[in-house]
Amino acid sequence: MVACRMKATSNEHQSVMLTEVIEHLAIKPDGIYLDATFGRGGHAQAILQQLGPRGRLLAMDKDPDAIAYAKEHFVTDARFSIHHGSFTELTDVIRRENLIGRIDGILLDLGVSSPQLDNPERGFSFLHAGPLDMRMDCSKGVDAATWLAAISEEALMKVFWEYGEERYARRITRAIIAARQETPITTTRELADIIAAAHPAWQKGKHPATRCFQAIRIAVNHELDELEQVLVQSVAALKVGGRLLVISFHSLEDRMVKHFMQREECGIELPAGLPIKHLDRHFHFKRLGRAIKPSTKEIGMNSRARSAILRIGEKLL
Repeated sequence: MVACRMKATSNEHQSVMLTEVIEHLAIKPDGIYLDATFGRGGHAQAILQQLGPRGRLLAMDKDPDAIAYAKEHFVTDARFSIHHGSFTELTDVIRRENLIGRIDGILLDLGVSSPQLDNPERGFSFLHAGPLDMRMDCSKGVDAATWLAAISEEALMKVFWEYGEERYARRITRAIIAARQETPITTTRELADIIAAAHPAWQKGKHPATRCFQAIRIAVNHELDELEQVLVQSVAALKVGGRLLVISFHSLEDRMVKHFMQREECGIELPAGLPIKHLDRHFHFKRLGRAIKPSTKEIGMNSRARSAILRIGEKLL
């Protein structure tokens, strides 16, 4: 395993649903906000534009490239601070700042940023030839090539079926297992070609490796486990009236966010028959409106926004 190669990137990433995020964060000029997925700072820049001189924006990202970008373009703003790490470290970051229960708004923009997808050295995309890496934080963990070489056939099929919702998971898995017995699979192009050859049919305009690459990325980065952790931490970090905004790009992520907010809104499930009326119960969280999707205009300008879903909740107690 080697550290992934870093590549300077420009701020070409288009932040998804930027207008909706700023509107629903309901930013107070002197408020304290947390962008837990900084990326290339599109949302962060817009939040800072709404803050007054006493406002604060904390940002986090596990990608060293994102941290380097923030240090180059943002740290001269005294209201801003950047922290390198997974958003599962959210509680630790705000505890060090003495901000537990004092955050006015938290944004989680899940998924992969355009600079990550467009850099072949990161190994996220089947459209570019590069090393099979896929780690969000290339300084830690096991890259996708190492992961793919070690995983069992049954476990790999389960990853494709559950995380990629790939109909032909078993067929593709068998092809990958057979190929790796001949030679290690170390590049994105090699893996994409194996999947394409094994895939009998796919949606027009969609690469046959799309779902499998997505599934491997989720597994390598433990994305669903980390999402579950950060959702719980986020509610605890918010002040009363503080808002949690989550943008997801995958049905599994969105389902987790939806069910989490539903559970938080309904509170602890009580046994039937207890002499407690609904009005007697104290609820500490509520969902605000329905899920929001990008406008047709935004999708036309940024095709990567087409699968995005924004959900919003507010802390009550």
